[in-house]
Amino acid sequence: MFEVPAGGRRYRALELLVRQKRMAKTEAVPCVVSDANSAVPIEEDSLAENFQREDLHPLDMFRAFQTLHDQGATHEEIAARFFVSATFVQQRLRLAKVSPKLLDIYEQDGMKLDQLMAFTVTDDHARQEQVWEMLQNSWSNEPHQIRRMLTETSIRASDRRALFVGVDAYVAAGGIVLRDLFEADDGGWLQDPALLDRLVSEKLRTSADEIAAEGWKWIVVDVDLPYGHAQGLRSLTGTFVDLTDDERTSREALRNEYEEIESQYGEAEELPDAVDRRLGEIEEALERIENRPMIYDPAEIPRAGVFVSINRDGDLVVDRGYVRPEDEAPEPVDGDGAEPEDETDSDDNDAEPRPAHRTSITIGAQPSEPDEEDDGEAIKPLPERLVIDLTAHRTLALRNAVAASPHVAMTALLHRLVLDTFAHRCSSGCVEASVRHVYLTAQDADLKDSPSAKAVADRQEAWKADIPFGNDDALWTWLDDLDEASRLALLAHCVSFGINALYERINPYGAGVSQQGLEQRLREAGRLARATGLDMVDAGWQPTVANYLGRVTKARILEAVREGVGERAAQLIDHLKKGEMAKEAERLLADSGWLPEPLRFADDEQPVAQPGDADGETEALPEFLAG
Repeated sequence: MFEVPAGGRRYRALELLVRQKRMAKTEAVPCVVSDANSAVPIEEDSLAENFQREDLHPLDMFRAFQTLHDQGATHEEIAARFFVSATFVQQRLRLAKVSPKLLDIYEQDGMKLDQLMAFTVTDDHARQEQVWEMLQNSWSNEPHQIRRMLTETSIRASDRRALFVGVDAYVAAGGIVLRDLFEADDGGWLQDPALLDRLVSEKLRTSADEIAAEGWKWIVVDVDLPYGHAQGLRSLTGTFVDLTDDERTSREALRNEYEEIESQYGEAEELPDAVDRRLGEIEEALERIENRPMIYDPAEIPRAGVFVSINRDGDLVVDRGYVRPEDEAPEPVDGDGAEPEDETDSDDNDAEPRPAHRTSITIGAQPSEPDEEDDGEAIKPLPERLVIDLTAHRTLALRNAVAASPHVAMTALLHRLVLDTFAHRCSSGCVEASVRHVYLTAQDADLKDSPSAKAVADRQEAWKADIPFGNDDALWTWLDDLDEASRLALLAHCVSFGINALYERINPYGAGVSQQGLEQRLREAGRLARATGLDMVDAGWQPTVANYLGRVTKARILEAVREGVGERAAQLIDHLKKGEMAKEAERLLADSGWLPEPLRFADDEQPVAQPGDADGETEALPEFLAG
């Protein structure tokens, strides 16, 4: 017995000829018999035959290439066997990154090959399926639109931040780069914006520390400084460092060489590679010589500052020598124009020198040293990232509250469906009644350990144990036989996964949530919270150093303690450094019921504890004041 991996149709044709008496059973037929233990697998024989004869379906080609790759063949070996490029092999193997559901749709001619290729820019099957669900019936489902939606939360490798840090440094820090093997992608997309921003901040901070050693009073650092950032500031006039004799000689020699090459090849249509490379080296050398450092008056530097940013090419831009109006030297009044006496001429020649001032460094409009003393008493708005994390806690708690309130869940569902049916509202609001599961993947790791998260997970597992999966008719019968209370409870549980009370950043370019949509979402979230009787304190949220106190200013910490346990407690810790203040505030606010603004109802005022309150009087003193 022989296996026929290639030539099956020819074998059946021979059988037909025998049955028709047009060919004898014992007639000799040319065959290629290969060793079953040969190093060349039978899949390669079959693939080579079909590949050379006519174009295969791309999925058949991919599956054959995948089989050979799984057997240990490299991309180059597979490419050499079938006379194609290694890139072609990689492209076909990259189709494995696409969701099997989409591969089935493509195999049934439900999408085009270029659309399928566009999905290979990400490995997230859920996101791939979600994008196809949104675009499959849309007029705008071209490959470029698919790629845009799959990479809208990523950063291009050609972005100034990526060029500044370097893709290699980003990958070395654990970052992931998405690549498109089917289109020019300018280096791909960086999938972890938070990691990239951290690397940019660290590198900018290192550069700012080096510049601070020059003695400047302040340094403002940002990836992209706003237009007119130096308006109203006095610019210092400096002088360039003089060239040395060797630098002048080198500059003159480079200029002469450049002119000689230009005169020799001036009429040539195209320069030889070596000559073109040499001209580039000369230009770079001349640029280094001409870009000499600037010297400023040493008396002006301690009152002046520096702007540090990144240009479009990812290069560091340092703009020195700007004096703010409040830092200008006071003008001498009449009779006070004499020069001050030199301190070195005083009798006390052994006096210790004055300590050097510390340069104030601000990165991204926020002080780069949050743990230092901040004497400002003004209460600033909460950081946007903190508001996002706090509303993530509220979203989970609100889901749990809706799941426990079937009547409210039914009302919310009907409210959404009626508006969609009769008002044709385009924004989704707070209840996404598809129901589309809203994932909270960008929040802190401790979110999964919250009481609300555990309650939602336990309820999910309990229902999964009862629901009969795998048979649609059996599921329909099971749902139909449920008692009314169980049906409402299951409905409430399903609706709860569409709850989205998350604060998100507004995207001015159209993608993502709009300002109107965000306001509507938060307004509906407040209504749901009231209807369910949600209390974030009862839901298990308490202010800690990790989730709030360590991420706000000292003024915010004192405000929280003042509102939660009274003025006396706030006075006990107002002299502490921020780190110690946050730890003591966590202890003082434990079980106080205090909540930050994003976790309160919009029109509720947080009760302020008075100095004479019992809680404030009986509160234990901090450890350093005990006794």
